Amino acid sequence: MPEHSPFALPAWPSAPGPCQPLVDKSHGSASAHPAAPVPDSRAGVAAPASAVVELRVRNHPGTMSHITGLFARRGFNLEAIVCVPVGEGRESGMLLLVADEPRLEQVERQLGKLYDVLAVRHRADLTREFFARLALVALGATPRNAG
Repeated sequence: MPEHSPFALPAWPSAPGPCQPLVDKSHGSASAHPAAPVPDSRAGVAAPASAVVELRVRNHPGTMSHITGLFARRGFNLEAIVCVPVGEGRESGMLLLVADEPRLEQVERQLGKLYDVLAVRHRADLTREFFARLALVALGATPRNAG
């Protein structure tokens, strides 16, 4: 039995829970998400609010390029990307850390229209700190906002 990891991705829920789907091609549901500033470790400076978007995608060459290209064409900076194959490797799960701004919801809808994107959902339960901890564990990095 595999050991439990604090960074393990939960299974895609069959019913809406803390991770509300924005676009899921199998159900076509939609929901909005709130934006809130995230405190930064630098004294008196609030980091721009961040959002985590989770994707379930087809795993083949070009998928990452199509997704990152969509963000680049719309002037979004991808602050962090985590991508891992799931199941038998035909699909991958992706987590994207991006600025949380009003036009993000439109970009998420456009992501859902890409052929290789199977599902899109906003992850309100994950924050910038998740990526900071992941970087510490995986890369030995010291992000400026890691506490």
